[in-house]
Amino acid sequence: MELLANIPLIGGLLSTVVPFVVVLAIVVAVHEYGHYIVARWCGIRSEVFSIGFGPVIWSRRDRRGTLWQVAALPLGGYVKFLGDADGSSRADQVSLEGLSREERARSFHGASVWRRMLTVLAGPFANFVLTAAVFTGVALWQGVPTERPTIGGFTALPGIEQPLRVGDVVLAVNGREVAGFEDIYAAAAAMPEPGPMDFRVEREGRSLDVTAPYAFPPLVDGVEPLSPASEAGLRPGDLVLSAGGRELRSFSDLRDVVLASEGKAIPLSIWRDGAETTLEITPAERDTQDGEGGFERRVMIGVAGAPLYEPATRTPAPWTALGFGVTRVYEVIAQSLNGMRSILNGTIGAENLQGPIGIAQVSGETASQGGLSFIVLIGVISTAIGLLNLFPIPVLDGGHFVAFLIEAVRGRPPSPAVMQLAMSIGLGLILLLMVFATYNDIMRMVS
Repeated sequence: MELLANIPLIGGLLSTVVPFVVVLAIVVAVHEYGHYIVARWCGIRSEVFSIGFGPVIWSRRDRRGTLWQVAALPLGGYVKFLGDADGSSRADQVSLEGLSREERARSFHGASVWRRMLTVLAGPFANFVLTAAVFTGVALWQGVPTERPTIGGFTALPGIEQPLRVGDVVLAVNGREVAGFEDIYAAAAAMPEPGPMDFRVEREGRSLDVTAPYAFPPLVDGVEPLSPASEAGLRPGDLVLSAGGRELRSFSDLRDVVLASEGKAIPLSIWRDGAETTLEITPAERDTQDGEGGFERRVMIGVAGAPLYEPATRTPAPWTALGFGVTRVYEVIAQSLNGMRSILNGTIGAENLQGPIGIAQVSGETASQGGLSFIVLIGVISTAIGLLNLFPIPVLDGGHFVAFLIEAVRGRPPSPAVMQLAMSIGLGLILLLMVFATYNDIMRMVS
């Protein structure tokens, strides 16, 4: 995406809009395909499968009679089933009355209630499947640590010799036996002061002792989009040499400087691409997870630290990788629900809610950090969209499901007047939420 950003005048806009459109197109296409394919399995005919709204810029009709199209406004999509008035699955009574008995059986509104319930749930479920597939692929691509704690790589530090080698098997650190890489990190965290660490390693069949650099230097691993770090220009891989005039020995030193800044600007000296440069960063007070399921408000800059030493990896079994993918779906859902609950009960501010502008900015910044980060973002947003659609709000899939559930229990659907009122209320709630989230985006940009 750097090529887009370098186009004069419009590069910055394109580097934000294009990733956003790509994310939205993939997530929406998967969501709508879930509706489409399950409806097809249930014998329901789909007349239109659309990515986007408005004027059609491409279309093709398949042998089943479904019109596949891409429209000019890429802010969603829909599947229009036989008998629908539009993409929201409202019944077209005139059209339904003109259908034969066989045709009506293939319409959405003529299908049995359980088939309609399966069809509306299929969209969110497809989003969850996409997220699981993304993180399964990430696990297969990145691998998992080998059985024995083996050095797979490390970051070269300026002016510091690294005695460890790739392939060294770590036996003990600071006198403690090591069973896995988490033990190496725990030994570093247990040191009263950051400094050199004593390693006993197995190399080429023999054991030797070496003294190596501290495992948690002030090394930047990840930069949170729309954060002070992102605005200041920090990048993954940067080594922060000093902050506010204080020489840093560990990532926790950087955290201490930020917490003590009281939100005032901090000059940073960083090592990047073999040269030293300076930046200025202004920490901001933000709501963040406290690690115990809640939130706390503290001054932060939005960076994550990277351990100096990386483990050697192996490709996991497919079922192990799939387990990781499914677990990540659960974690994203749990984190999303926790955040929503905290906003509703006032634990964190409603300004944390992002709208389309904020999501577009996050997409652009994430794309600039690399393809893998962008793919992970697609997985996270896919589950967020799937979860949102499960809420029991009319016009959303969850609202349709509740209406069909009422029909299954009562033996007849709610009256058209009730459904029309519910749809109007649901649409109003969604529009109000979008307006408020967009207001948050604009105020965030202004501030």
